[in-house]
Amino acid sequence: MIMNIFYILGILGLTLIIIGIWVKNKNRKIRDILYILGGFSLTSYSIYIRDNIFIILEIIFTLVAFYDLIKISKNLK
Repeated sequence: MIMNIFYILGILGLTLIIIGIWVKNKNRKIRDILYILGGFSLTSYSIYIRDNIFIILEIIFTLVAFYDLIKISKNLK
């Protein structure tokens, strides 16, 4: 059975978020990048499976990670 691209994106997103959980607080920038990439991948997958609750969850998760990344970047300057 050949996996479609959206299923692969779902697996990739889940993997990136799990790796992000293991990243220590001193690497918050890396953690946020992993969360953003993972969230974007899982958003694509959730759109494909047409799960509105999951779509909203992933969009909010990704936006919060993006906001945190911007906040951290401004504090580093």
